[in-house]
Amino acid sequence: MEILAFGVQADEQPLLERAFAGHHEVRCLDVFLNQDTAPIATGYEVISTSVNADLDGRVLETLAAGGTRMIAQRSTGFNNIDLAAAERLGLTVARVSYYSPYSVAEFAWTLAMAVNRRVVRASTRTRDFDFRLDGLMGRDMHGRTAGVLGTGKIGEAFTRIAHGFGMRLLGWDIAENPACGELGMKYVPKEQLLAESDLVTLHVPLMAQTRHLIDAAALKSMKDDAILVNSSRGGLIDTAALVDELRAGRFTGVGLDVYEAEAGLFFLDRSLQAIEDDTLARLVTFPNVLVTSHQAYYTEDAVGQIIETTVGNVLDYRAGRRSENVLVPRS
Repeated sequence: MEILAFGVQADEQPLLERAFAGHHEVRCLDVFLNQDTAPIATGYEVISTSVNADLDGRVLETLAAGGTRMIAQRSTGFNNIDLAAAERLGLTVARVSYYSPYSVAEFAWTLAMAVNRRVVRASTRTRDFDFRLDGLMGRDMHGRTAGVLGTGKIGEAFTRIAHGFGMRLLGWDIAENPACGELGMKYVPKEQLLAESDLVTLHVPLMAQTRHLIDAAALKSMKDDAILVNSSRGGLIDTAALVDELRAGRFTGVGLDVYEAEAGLFFLDRSLQAIEDDTLARLVTFPNVLVTSHQAYYTEDAVGQIIETTVGNVLDYRAGRRSENVLVPRS
């Protein structure tokens, strides 16, 4: 059987082909799955998709009509999939429920330290042989307060690093993580965490209850000199409200690896095209903002685990097995 994989990055393709070798053939495409590209999947029983795929009802109907029966998403998040429509159409859907939490946690810290110590500005200056220190002053993390919204595996990994810095630890989640408690984390209401934290980091999934978790009111409750980092999902932050606060001169730094309207932009080269998204265009102009293109997960370790699990999901589907990765079971 040949599997069609959408949205495959150049670094990812040899890993994907190697992992499927001896099991099934895989055809890798660099285009993302959406309404326009869905007809390409005609005749493929199994497809694999990336986190930026658009799997709404219309796309799923096109896939089902073309003979697709199984979707193996190469990500943990699945907010881009209409699961109810998939079940109605008899499509099996699986995801990657776990991969290295250190990849995202370490990158979140990379963003935090980069904006704190003005690394991008310093690098740009030295390329022009400008070695002044004006405007490059940062702050010690030691002794300051880290607020972690979401203390699952990734939030715990972030907390362990924060503990290593010697920070005061505040956490917020629907359930407390004992491992974080052992590190000295104090669980508090979200409002208190935002008001007291020097560094706020987001590690919660995107769902109806968490969309715009950081809205205008939440942003206003944060310290004027706080650092905000989001390496989870863009929809957790009301970006328009964030731009308003930045225009008012607030926040030491903001590090964003995700953006709520990133579909159709992230993972693609748009350098020769006009960006029609005024909010994003404004966001990247602020000197205290660093935006990266959803790369926090992108390490050899994490991508290797994602691919290994994806292969396992396809083999389970073919064998009629069901694992914890299955979101919609085989009908």
